[in-house]
Amino acid sequence: MKWLKIIHVFLVVVFFGGILSSIVLNLHIDFTKYDESYLGYNNMIILSDYIVRLGAVGTLLIGFVYGFFTNWGFFKHRWVGVKFVLYIIQTIVGIFIVDELMVRNMEMLEEQREMAISNPTFIQNHKVMQSAVFFQITVTIFIFVISYLKPWRKKKVQAKQS
Repeated sequence: MKWLKIIHVFLVVVFFGGILSSIVLNLHIDFTKYDESYLGYNNMIILSDYIVRLGAVGTLLIGFVYGFFTNWGFFKHRWVGVKFVLYIIQTIVGIFIVDELMVRNMEMLEEQREMAISNPTFIQNHKVMQSAVFFQITVTIFIFVISYLKPWRKKKVQAKQS
């Protein structure tokens, strides 16, 4: 169990670190310069493909191991169920919003070159992607908090009184 927890924490750190790195790149792209925009998006895709995805998939797999093969289960404790559901939502947002918009914008940069950075669709995609990444960061922090506090569980004192 201790090794499982170590692997889980490591993968969460990889995942969260990748997301934080991605948002830093995302916020510092100078859209007046094509080369910088292209390089920024290329780096975000590399982070997503090799860091965020590794952490996300690994964390999800470890979550399944915890859920199926330990006494924690998926919904035995409300806080674990909330974590699991939030993580699934967060992963869906990452795959179907962040990654999708990132790839679309990269394609626009490759096809339209300098014209892409002034394309309203490109700009809108970028803003939505930023919002989705901030959502992921917020959800991850909330998951950290509930992992530490373990709310919604019955206290031993309350259980004895019942």
